[in-house]
Amino acid sequence: MPNTQAQDRVTGRNFATRSEVIAQNGMAATSHPLATQVALDMLKKGGNAIDAAIAANATLGLMEPTGSGIGGDLFAIVWDAKTKQLYGLNASGRSPKSLTLDYFQKKGLKKIPAHGALPVSVPGAVDGWFSLHKKFGKLKMTTILNPAIQYAEKGFPLTELIAYYMNRSIPFYLGKGFPNIKETYTINGKAPQKGQIFKNPALANTYRIIAKKGRDGFYKGKVARTIARFIKSQGGFLSYNDLASHSSEWVKPVAVNYRGYDVWELPPNGQGIAALQMLNILEGFDFSKISFGSPKHIHLVTEAKKLVFEDRAKYYADMQFSKVPLQTLISKEYAAKRRKLINRKRAGRNFTAGKISKGETIYLTVADKDGNMVSLIQSNYRGMGSGMVPPGLGFMLQDRGELFSLQKGQANTYAPGKRPFHTIIPAFVTKNGQPFMSFGVMGGDFQPQGHTQIVMNMIDFGMNLQEAGDAPRMDHTGSATPTGFANKGRGEIRLESGFDYSTIRQLMAMGHKVGFARGIYGGYQAIMYDAKNKVYYGASESRKDGQAAGY
Repeated sequence: MPNTQAQDRVTGRNFATRSEVIAQNGMAATSHPLATQVALDMLKKGGNAIDAAIAANATLGLMEPTGSGIGGDLFAIVWDAKTKQLYGLNASGRSPKSLTLDYFQKKGLKKIPAHGALPVSVPGAVDGWFSLHKKFGKLKMTTILNPAIQYAEKGFPLTELIAYYMNRSIPFYLGKGFPNIKETYTINGKAPQKGQIFKNPALANTYRIIAKKGRDGFYKGKVARTIARFIKSQGGFLSYNDLASHSSEWVKPVAVNYRGYDVWELPPNGQGIAALQMLNILEGFDFSKISFGSPKHIHLVTEAKKLVFEDRAKYYADMQFSKVPLQTLISKEYAAKRRKLINRKRAGRNFTAGKISKGETIYLTVADKDGNMVSLIQSNYRGMGSGMVPPGLGFMLQDRGELFSLQKGQANTYAPGKRPFHTIIPAFVTKNGQPFMSFGVMGGDFQPQGHTQIVMNMIDFGMNLQEAGDAPRMDHTGSATPTGFANKGRGEIRLESGFDYSTIRQLMAMGHKVGFARGIYGGYQAIMYDAKNKVYYGASESRKDGQAAGY
């Protein structure tokens, strides 16, 4: 056990920076305290968890534009108390139908640019809201979006972390000469500072159109025409027809059982099943005899990640375009074969995918008095997005299309009308057919690693909900990618503060390269249901501005 502990707390919990929040009637955990309060207000108005999640997401799109917004995509897992089932929603957008792989190759590009008009795919978040609302919502959309509209018009004080990221991103976009950045995101031409009142009246107007006209108010009509015209003027291909023909997809979540708990993720084009593959491999090791933060713990998690990410690079893609061997990848038999490749005492290098025959993001979770729970993640991808801000609309379009491969013949190779590989993944855990935990850990490639660590922290190491998120995290980088790049040998383990130096030395002796980094270990929010006492527990990320609150 590491010597470094979060605080000298009388409870004796090693890592918790604060106590869990416990409430009976409802719970919300988001990355912004004001968004959490908006969610609770919706619940108190008679709305359910889905209404509250949409309201919070709209608020975050305004207040946390560094990680979210209606220019991006959305994924969700919903526990419906009425049917006692989980429902999955893939609300990710597709590539422009008129943009071909041949275009990139003629331009001599080896990868899709991170910024500008070319990585822009259809923003799926708004259709995601209305898909969720149509199936589960109770309140009117005008009521749900009203708090975000009011905050956008009247303003709100910028939080510490968002101010930090805006001050990193905005000068970059301004330096690139991208239009409408200054008008939308600055105060008197400068990036806003912590505590300054920030307004976005253009976004308020766009939200009003959406609230009044529904999803067609975004994907058809004035808003869609403005987006299409702007992208064309910037040399891009996203068209009015691409927007008008977009639809979300209800999908069946998939699960593996980890020591008696069913851990649920969504199938590709996301990377959620990477967490399931890692857990399957790690289940074969007895962690009752391996302590948290020990060299053996870090080594085994890292080796499992290396194996799984080679499969991720080869097989994960839009399942409407590629035959992803989903059931094989998450099977116990396949995990057993892959587990044999792990040397318990030495770091592996140059793993390959198994042979199978034929930035930035926000995460939030809400639970209501009737037992409904929603796990929702939403993102613009890298930075604040592509840098493309259509005039007068108040939001930036995502750059998720960057995550296609430009190498011919791969599962995730670019194609028109295709959904790119996605990093954002919501998660859910059930036990004996009942909801146990709704959670997520945003943060690019780190997300399946984060999901695995949270599950292990609670099930293997006996941590509580808050402690599981506050405990120091590990990250491994250097694996092959779905964008077509090969692995870098053993890669590098990056560790947060909180791990013993003796542990680091032992990892190095095992052949691992160990490094350190700030701000790459994700953002966690979680709600756990205690069926015995019929109460919710909430936890929020100590590394972010977030808040868990209930009533």
